[in-house]
Amino acid sequence: MIKILGKKPSGDRLKRIHNSPNFRDGAFQNIHNTPQLAEGYHFGKVMFDFFFRKPEDIKPPKPIPYLKTDLKTLPLDTDLLVWFGHSSYYFHLAGKRFLVDPVFSNSASPIPKTNKPFKGSNDYSAEDIPEIDYLLISHDHYDHLDYKTIKNLKPKVKQIITGLGVGAHLEAWGYSAEAINELDWNETLELENDITLNTTSARHFSGRGFKRNQTLWLSFILQTENFNLFLGGDSGYDTHFKEIGNKFGPFDLAILENGQYNLAWHYIHMLPEEVLQAAQDLRAKQLFPVHSGKFALALHSWDEPLKMINEFNKDLKFPLVTPRIGEVVYFNNTSQQFSQWWKEI
Repeated sequence: MIKILGKKPSGDRLKRIHNSPNFRDGAFQNIHNTPQLAEGYHFGKVMFDFFFRKPEDIKPPKPIPYLKTDLKTLPLDTDLLVWFGHSSYYFHLAGKRFLVDPVFSNSASPIPKTNKPFKGSNDYSAEDIPEIDYLLISHDHYDHLDYKTIKNLKPKVKQIITGLGVGAHLEAWGYSAEAINELDWNETLELENDITLNTTSARHFSGRGFKRNQTLWLSFILQTENFNLFLGGDSGYDTHFKEIGNKFGPFDLAILENGQYNLAWHYIHMLPEEVLQAAQDLRAKQLFPVHSGKFALALHSWDEPLKMINEFNKDLKFPLVTPRIGEVVYFNNTSQQFSQWWKEI
């Protein structure tokens, strides 16, 4: 249990955190004031609703439809992506293999047998993953940084890129300091094969214990000569999307969280209509809404995020990327069609 919690930053890592312009008053801060709960809500009511007022369809009545793609045989010279549900996905870019926020265990929680994945959504494992050039971790919440998965992936991972302080967890779990790249917001890392990685802000929080915001949450931009990709991580809506779009856009594809939201915590998780607005702010050509399809972490129907974003998109007609778990998405094929698979359940 203690290992699952990870480790607090210390030594030189802690000094770098304290020197960050985003660390003030003993914690990392968002750009604008970001309360955990919106006005008019309180913790007691939220917890009561979560335990006693869950909708009947918070979980799917049937297994999630998925495809079991052999990731190890996918052509490395083809830029593509495979989603594993929630915010976990694997992709090729410019001949390099990336893996983002992988969670392949049976719980998105430090408490065993809680926050279990939907049936059919968890049929990929660390054994299915090929050698990874870059593992990207957006922040240290349990549904994005999973102890068992990270331990099982260790022999396959060459380099990890994450926010300040998160490396303390990774070192405690056996990764070498040389393999870990911890970045602040607005930093640049030149990767192999002329891939440029930029870190940008997000509106969220962090923490695996009682004390929050001791490690940094962030979003990523990956740029090559032919492709511009935005990986949003978890974030509430704010002005940073337009600022990022003006500075780094347009983006060929934006991957944004759309799920596990609630009016009570909309400052830290976007509502579906806000996800569409964020994609427009980013000047994205396509939007891939993630953070759904695997875990029930909020009080909405399991399929509401995808239903609602499609409903709000009827007039806007923004190009949406909505693959099944395991379906291959080709980055340079903007005409690729996707079924509304959630209607099949």
